[in-house]
Amino acid sequence: MLAPLPIRIVVAEDNYLVREGVRRLLDSRPEFEVAAVCEDLDSLLAAVEAEAPDVLLTDIRMPPDGRDEGIRAAQILRGSKPELGVVVLSQYAEPAYALALLENGADRRAYLLKERVDELDQLTAAIEAVANGGSFIDPRVVESLVAARSSSPSPLDELTPRELEVLAEMANGRNNAAIAASLFLAERSVEKVIHSIFLKLGLGWETAVHKRVKAVLLYLAEQGE
Repeated sequence: MLAPLPIRIVVAEDNYLVREGVRRLLDSRPEFEVAAVCEDLDSLLAAVEAEAPDVLLTDIRMPPDGRDEGIRAAQILRGSKPELGVVVLSQYAEPAYALALLENGADRRAYLLKERVDELDQLTAAIEAVANGGSFIDPRVVESLVAARSSSPSPLDELTPRELEVLAEMANGRNNAAIAASLFLAERSVEKVIHSIFLKLGLGWETAVHKRVKAVLLYLAEQGE
């Protein structure tokens, strides 16, 4: 039986020591192959185009501006390379960054704190999740989001089984039409269920995009326990 092909990865990180450390860490695992390393947004996009990797592992901040280049790269590649998995590394357990990363869908996206890089199991889990079409959010980021909400032990306890089904479909990155087809519902019915989910989770004041993403983050928090 042939061994599975390794997951090909482009690493983008402007700090040389971190970049080389991550490269060596990944090279130590036979299931991974580092296709290229780069240090800024332009070289990141060029490497992805040239190497056609399975996963991009990128710092959240790098040249040219040192602001949110990793998030911007993920948004650009969502349109041009929809099958590419993206793992964003950040120093910040800040839900707003995760919300920005996931605003166009949670599938094939992961947000991991840099301090986890030396925890190879966490890094491996994030890379494999996005390579297989799933998502991964650092538990500390989700804890920050949940802590910022009400003191209710589990906001999801208020949802009906049907609402949980729809929320699970949302967490898989499906839009309303795809959810309707998957659950054999009318699209209008899906809209009503999602509206009810938002109300029960206390997200009625959020923008439409952030309501959807925050609901997904809360769902992922429960699945990770």
